[in-house]
Amino acid sequence: MSKIDVKKFVDNNYKREDFQHLHWSGTFQEYVDLVAENPAVTRNAFQRINDMILGYGSNKYNEYKKEITRYHFFDDPIDNGKDAVFGIDVHLMKLVNFFKSAAKGYGTEKRVLLLHGPVGSAKSSIARLIKKGLEYYSKTDDGALYTYEWYDEEETDILGGEKLYPSPMHEEPLKLIPVDLREKFLSEINKGQDKFKVAIKGEVSPACRHIMGLYLKKYGGDWFKVVQNHIRVKRLILSEKDRVGIGTFQPKDEKNQDSTELTGDINFRKIAKYGSDSDPRAFNFDGEFNIANRGVVEFIEMLKLDVAFLYDLLGASQEQSIKPKKFSQTDIDEVILGHTNEPEFKKLQNNEFMEALRDRTVKIDVPYISRLSNEVRIYRRDFNSEKIPHIHIAPHTLEMASMWAILTRLEEPKKADLTKIQKLKLYNGKTLPVIMKIT
Repeated sequence: MSKIDVKKFVDNNYKREDFQHLHWSGTFQEYVDLVAENPAVTRNAFQRINDMILGYGSNKYNEYKKEITRYHFFDDPIDNGKDAVFGIDVHLMKLVNFFKSAAKGYGTEKRVLLLHGPVGSAKSSIARLIKKGLEYYSKTDDGALYTYEWYDEEETDILGGEKLYPSPMHEEPLKLIPVDLREKFLSEINKGQDKFKVAIKGEVSPACRHIMGLYLKKYGGDWFKVVQNHIRVKRLILSEKDRVGIGTFQPKDEKNQDSTELTGDINFRKIAKYGSDSDPRAFNFDGEFNIANRGVVEFIEMLKLDVAFLYDLLGASQEQSIKPKKFSQTDIDEVILGHTNEPEFKKLQNNEFMEALRDRTVKIDVPYISRLSNEVRIYRRDFNSEKIPHIHIAPHTLEMASMWAILTRLEEPKKADLTKIQKLKLYNGKTLPVIMKIT
């Protein structure tokens, strides 16, 4: 067995420069200069996901006399095809069109994206692809985004005796600019910009708003001094595991789950430090909606949620804001992605009390695959010599298993002289031989 010199191995393969590049930090002025040079760093969540998908390219092909676009993002180039989705390109086109429309502000950005289909139809794979792609995209120069943190060398009571106070919802730094100055600021920074125009929407979280007020009082209303002395802008890397920009919510037992899991809850340990439970610094902005700000939140089996959770969904989608306990409406910027199966969706359709949710939902159907060649591709991806090297797969085994799976999804042919196998072949693009009857 060969020995490995760990230090030499790390020095040859690990680049500290990459780490430093991804953990850039600077002043507010440096960030404004960066925005002037590359306005795309201020994109909202829908624009970022749209650019991410389109950035991998696409190709067009004709099927059943229709032109179909295959987006290469759904081949999972990030993970060598591990979560690749095959055979539903028409429905993936509808999904991409949703993001295209939302990115341009045509209204779908105020809707919940609901993936609807039977069990095992790749709904979770699509959601996983989007989350994984967003993580990877945030590490690239094209997908770079930034947030800010408060710092105070004196460790004053404003930050609770701490030197650092990160933005709890990792918000866009430009939201620190006062509302009455934004119009003039945007007209200045957007001069000569043709491809992308910077926009500032919403206000900072209650905690940051409160801290800004305290510092303004300290500096006699000098906003620039506050920003210059106490704001540090830094690169933001989205991560599902670290709960930064990507959230996942799964319904559990109603008795053990409440809506504070979505919008955060009071930190009772900090009440003694700040003196009141209505002080936003004594509140944990760590609900799934809070931590998913700037990215995406996934609702697993969304329609199984209790009604109390669905109320939060309505405000988060339509108003793009949430209501934490004891605080004002808080603006969010995130994609709300849910998925559900057929029985739960029928229950939603038949429930007249859920009309508001139906109106705020864009449903994308994710059906079973009916084309044999695509089913074979899935089986070859999941069962091959690399994944299971100790097992031999006999010739044509995957093709036979794929045929059996497709046959279980097909209805009986309406034409009496057509068998199910023949129907399967026709769906797969084959032609059947014509048998001449001699009378």
